[in-house]
Amino acid sequence: MKLAILGYGKMGKTIEKLAVDKGHEIVYKLSSDFEEGTLKKADAAIEFSVPEAAVENITRCFKEGIPVACGTTGWLDSYNKVLKKCEERNARFIYASNFSVGVNLFFNINKYVAKLMAPWDEYNVSVEEIHHTQKKDAPSGTAISIAEGIIKHTDKKDWKLEEDSEGIIPITAKREGDVKGTHRVEYSSKIDAISIKHEAHTRDGFAKGAILAAEWLAKKESGVYTMKDVLGIS
Repeated sequence: MKLAILGYGKMGKTIEKLAVDKGHEIVYKLSSDFEEGTLKKADAAIEFSVPEAAVENITRCFKEGIPVACGTTGWLDSYNKVLKKCEERNARFIYASNFSVGVNLFFNINKYVAKLMAPWDEYNVSVEEIHHTQKKDAPSGTAISIAEGIIKHTDKKDWKLEEDSEGIIPITAKREGDVKGTHRVEYSSKIDAISIKHEAHTRDGFAKGAILAAEWLAKKESGVYTMKDVLGIS
């Protein structure tokens, strides 16, 4: 498969290495300071740039008829606009706050635990995320997805960063060294605490999941998909 990589930072370079190892060809690379290759040659694109560039990169792929798997977070205020563009162009699109297979399994575990804990009012739920110091958005898109999964199955109304109040899920965001990504959900009462955690050891999991999504998307008809579709998770 011929791949385009939009955003050539740490993640982009990891995606390139693993994609080439799988036998794919990188025909286009774009970063803030360089452009290499030809986008039109790509069978699919993987977008891991910055929030300010994501929408333009995605819609450019739509115009070229190239399916795009986007893992950039922090731009979701424009999500509906992007979906409209996708529909207008009969394009193919996957957005994931986290492409890691393990994280997407964790999302399902999180929802199951939320259902179990919903009747037990004495437990207060909180979410903590830890990432490297260069991560620009806080909380992480993954932490937001986790909180939204809890909200769907409990009486919680919303999440807030560093705020603990009635009906709110507090999210704590920490930035430390070169942490690849750690997410923990805790249900705490005066008697005990229950927690579930996902910890990424390398960036390879995110890159492998993004490549898997691009491979899957390249074979599909027009539409908007999720990692649940890719992984066959009901």
